[in-house]
Amino acid sequence: MIGYNLMLWLDILGTAVFAISGVLLAGKLRMDPFGVLVLGVVTAIGGGTIRDMALANGPVFWVKDPTDLIVAMLTCVLTLLLVRQPRRLPKWILPVLDAIGLAVFVGIGVNKAFDAGSGPLVAVCMGVITGVGGGIIRDVLAREIPMILRTEVYATACIIGGTVHAATFYILGISLQQAMMLGMVITLGIRLAAIRWHLKLPAFVLEQ
Repeated sequence: MIGYNLMLWLDILGTAVFAISGVLLAGKLRMDPFGVLVLGVVTAIGGGTIRDMALANGPVFWVKDPTDLIVAMLTCVLTLLLVRQPRRLPKWILPVLDAIGLAVFVGIGVNKAFDAGSGPLVAVCMGVITGVGGGIIRDVLAREIPMILRTEVYATACIIGGTVHAATFYILGISLQQAMMLGMVITLGIRLAAIRWHLKLPAFVLEQ
């Protein structure tokens, strides 16, 4: 029961912070309220939707249980009403919120893959998809290059955190919830370190 409650609250947290990141980006781009709602909601539920479709895990999670959809929509509306001037917010808020959501969603994705009977490699892939899928859709809709395609330490953080999560559960045999917490901390730590010290991966450049 404790594990279920932990998963539920982490899911709600990740959904809310991803929705907020989508709303703040929409505000910076001066979208109308409908655009704000669309960008926030797809950011919050996009990755999990792709994951569930890839796992053929029955109806996608927000169709089976609309809690996450409701949380995303309410978060978008509240953020739209309470944050009137997104451009005046400190620049670090959007990246930090995104990092929190990233860590939570990677952990949930790995767990759901294991629950569906997948092996560790697929579990890591599902964790990465859950973490970055919504952000990719958000950036494409906002006509920006998705962060995963830039030199940002973004997908790398997901891969490392997801690998630790999967390995400690599958190989070392610790509980899935403990493995999830460890993986989330590592994903979040790497991403926040990259934000703080402007860490980037080397770019692939072909000589002309």
